[in-house]
Amino acid sequence: MRTDFNTLIALATHTVNHLTQDNLIEYSADKRADLLDSLATELGVSFSTDEDIRDQAVEEVEEKFGIDEMQEDITETEMFNHARKEIIKSFQGESLGGLYMVESLHNVANRVKDFMLNSDLVEDVFSTDEDLVAFLVTNMRKFNPRVTA
Repeated sequence: MRTDFNTLIALATHTVNHLTQDNLIEYSADKRADLLDSLATELGVSFSTDEDIRDQAVEEVEEKFGIDEMQEDITETEMFNHARKEIIKSFQGESLGGLYMVESLHNVANRVKDFMLNSDLVEDVFSTDEDLVAFLVTNMRKFNPRVTA
């Protein structure tokens, strides 16, 4: 499964659903879509999608060989595939539901905690910082983009 911004939306949905089900956050139902979009955007800092990696690999090949030099679709070249593999290797296999982790899961959980505490879209948070981070780490590990619950 290829990952893109919709995968980040799925992770945001997964996270908000679990926080809501365990009564750890409260938000206005009419702001749910905005909350999910904002959280997905925030999560975009912590993860690279297949789409991001593709764009980065294209950029690297174009920089190295020049745009004028490329006669064919750049994504079908050996140079592109090599650049893409090197970028993926730099993540050292750290991924969550097909999203490549730019930072540790603990740091992601801290980022989400800060987001929840500071977002105007979240009315209240019912947890200590430490408990919220532990909850987020545990539940984010269970993320599967095919199942958003």
